[in-house]
Amino acid sequence: MDYKDTLLMPKTDFPMRGNLPKKEPEIQARWEEMNIYEKVMKRTEGRPLFVLHDGPPYANGDLHMGHALNKTLKDIINRYKSMSGYHAPYVPGWDTHGLPIEQELTKKGVNRKAMSVAEFRKLCEEYAYEQIDRQRKAFKRLGVRGDWEHPYLTLRPAYEAEQIKVFGEMAKKGYIYKGLKPVYWSPSSESALAEAEIEYKDIKSPSIYVAFDVKDGKGVLDTDTKIVIWTTTPWTIPANLGIAVNPDINYVVAKVNGQKYLVAEALLEEVSGVLEWENAEVVQTVPGKNLEYIVAKHPLYGRDSLVMLGDHVTTDSGTGCVHTAPGHGEDDFIVGKKYGLDVLCPVDDKGMMTEEAPGFEGLFYDKANKPICEALEKAGALLKLKFLTHSYPHDWRTKKPVIFRATSQWFASIDMFRDDILEAIKDVKWTPVWGEIRMHNMIRDRGDWCISRQRAWGVPIPVFYAENGEAIITEETIQHVSDLFRQYGSNVWFEREAKDLLPEGFTHPGSPNGIFTKETDIMDVWFDSGSSHQGVLASQEGLKRPADLYLEGSDQYRGWFNSSLITGVAVTGRAPYDGVLSHGFVLDGEGRKMSKSLGNVISPGKVVDQLGADIIRLWVASVDYQADVRISNDILKQVSEVYRKIRNTFRFMLGNLNDFDPAKNKVAYEDLREVDQFMLVKLNKLVKEVRDAYEHYEYATIYHAVNNFCAVDLSSFYMDFAKDVLYIELADNPERRAMQTVLYECLIALTKLLSPILPHTADEVWQYIPGVTEESVQLTDMPEYVDYPNAAELEEKWNAFMALRDDVLKALEEARNAKVIGKSLTAKVTLYVNDETKALLDSISESKKQLFIISGFEVAGSLDEAPENALKLEHAAIIVEKAEGETCERCWVVTPDVGHDHDHPTLCPRCASVVKTLNAQV
Repeated sequence: MDYKDTLLMPKTDFPMRGNLPKKEPEIQARWEEMNIYEKVMKRTEGRPLFVLHDGPPYANGDLHMGHALNKTLKDIINRYKSMSGYHAPYVPGWDTHGLPIEQELTKKGVNRKAMSVAEFRKLCEEYAYEQIDRQRKAFKRLGVRGDWEHPYLTLRPAYEAEQIKVFGEMAKKGYIYKGLKPVYWSPSSESALAEAEIEYKDIKSPSIYVAFDVKDGKGVLDTDTKIVIWTTTPWTIPANLGIAVNPDINYVVAKVNGQKYLVAEALLEEVSGVLEWENAEVVQTVPGKNLEYIVAKHPLYGRDSLVMLGDHVTTDSGTGCVHTAPGHGEDDFIVGKKYGLDVLCPVDDKGMMTEEAPGFEGLFYDKANKPICEALEKAGALLKLKFLTHSYPHDWRTKKPVIFRATSQWFASIDMFRDDILEAIKDVKWTPVWGEIRMHNMIRDRGDWCISRQRAWGVPIPVFYAENGEAIITEETIQHVSDLFRQYGSNVWFEREAKDLLPEGFTHPGSPNGIFTKETDIMDVWFDSGSSHQGVLASQEGLKRPADLYLEGSDQYRGWFNSSLITGVAVTGRAPYDGVLSHGFVLDGEGRKMSKSLGNVISPGKVVDQLGADIIRLWVASVDYQADVRISNDILKQVSEVYRKIRNTFRFMLGNLNDFDPAKNKVAYEDLREVDQFMLVKLNKLVKEVRDAYEHYEYATIYHAVNNFCAVDLSSFYMDFAKDVLYIELADNPERRAMQTVLYECLIALTKLLSPILPHTADEVWQYIPGVTEESVQLTDMPEYVDYPNAAELEEKWNAFMALRDDVLKALEEARNAKVIGKSLTAKVTLYVNDETKALLDSISESKKQLFIISGFEVAGSLDEAPENALKLEHAAIIVEKAEGETCERCWVVTPDVGHDHDHPTLCPRCASVVKTLNAQV
């Protein structure tokens, strides 16, 4: 007979190859059919609420790996929470307004000027919806579970209505105002920008030193003295109205070749080097405070340039005398306002010099640098021109440089409630912990927030103007506009005249003729998304404000985390989130930023098509995501290898449970052998470690712990030696059922533990597990930690045995390499041990031959009696030799007892007995 047929070999339809690109869409179709999100929500109804509020991605373009990292992390958290005692709804959202969409339409040939604003906005809306559909499909393909059919969109009327309420509430408290002051201005976007829309890149700029003649020295400086300023923006010289000095530092008048120059004392040596002054003679020292109100003469226009005192002046670089153009710098504006200077801004919306810069009108500001320098040289005022490379602000969308430019804008005051925001930061749990300091410093140093934009595609600023120019923002007008937006959407603002947008019968003393106009600026998109706590959390049923968690990339400390915090504290007095978790950026394998020009972009769509979404998700779990993370084809290959091992572990367990019915065959813990109990204790520790890691958002810990458990505890130990029982013994053999019980517990626990990370694979495995009643693992809870009474002593004892086993395996490997033995089943191991190891071995009732996977085992004596040829270790000496006897044809064990049974001469007694029983059953 063929003895192979008598073995209980693993049997399962669970495929060895994941074939995820093909399999995952089938699994997702099943989820769709069973409406898995709603089923999960129904199951967890009534549990404590956990809300992770989705920060809206921008509705433009295909997903990149940063999106995949972000959404996968959110999904892991929500899936875990819904399996660990919480009700965790997830409403995805999109940021849908703003310049990029306008630019995309322009690129597609849309002529904005050939249509009304309302018509253009309709096209923007259609484009946004197209992008949302594309991105939603890609997010769902990643396995992200959520209420995808009812996302929140910042362009929806109900959302816009709530945003208007946020604006109105802030206005009511006096936090909204209109002012003329310098803001970041993007000539390429023709709009003001907020700090969150700025990125820094290196540029090469002209660096000039310019001499201003003293016109009135106020008895402190002689009129033949020149004040030396330094700037890297020559184009702002036409806007100069003053010079700032620090009251607390000393200044010197240095005589060089008969000419007197004023610079800061601490910078004289540096300036002398740059301007190539030799033997500069200090003829006068003046405290900075004494220079106040001295009048210098503008080198090009001859007008007055007032010397003022300012704490912003430092001796870090330059001359200590700061060229001041109130229309082109925040510090300049502040000090100029203090001294009553005008706000001169001779640059228009497009960055062109105006007639207020005589001689340079019509030039783009950057192109004006050269002629201005030439004019200064002609006037004898240019002391030095060189070029330097420095970090400079750029528009993060157009990637072009921005300028500081004074314009009339709407602002949200930060100053008025800065202390409240700083207090609110303390009540938030920040992960990583440095997030708190980062946010504190950002708010501490933040200027007022410029919230107006000179664009078309966004939420209008709901302000009316009376005939006398007075701005009208009342509770009545705000409520009315909010109601209109809720009913018609914000496009109504552009479709109707001001009088038709005001409440019926509205009057105002500033408009005796009943004539009103409306604001044409829209709100900064950060105000849009920063209002989501009101537009979603506070107004959508089943959610709550504050959310438990906001989770985004670390760039959002200046973006969404920041704008949400400001509006949240303004409206409710506290942060809109209890916790903030941030992740780093995705870089290539060498730590470089991904870019098309470098050709190092890895697209999540391609990875999903080639390897599957679960591989991306496992990669997410494998990295220290709170810092910047790397991805490459090699890294994905390593992750795929780990996935393969995990899948093979699942397959082995499923294969060996094909005849196991948990209702009938499960063995109680107390009836298991010690080695089986030891494995359940190890599993129990894994459950605790993994659940703790989930609670603390430490997924790399889970990745390594599960990988280690599968590869070491199961594959290299338990499953390896279990084969001798699982395959060889009769189906109902008590040892076999005990081992199946352990494998069953491991299988159930691992499937649940990995479900948040590998939802497709976990759900696939679940369909093959015997005895489970739930139609998806997503409809179950995480395994619980069990307090086994004998866990501590079991671990101590079996960990000591595992250490001895490692030594024996090493000795077997050496013997194999020396050709003493072939496979380990051809070996006999003889040990010489100390008293402690002897006591350990004596206390183990399980077969040592099985545990070591050998055919012969003997403890021959004490450590002192070990022969010379033994491998000597601290606790034992080991001899490996060939086992005596014949190889059993069925179990491959080598024993002298093969052939003792006449009916089965090629079998050992154990196998002969099993075969006879099987024959008798037939």
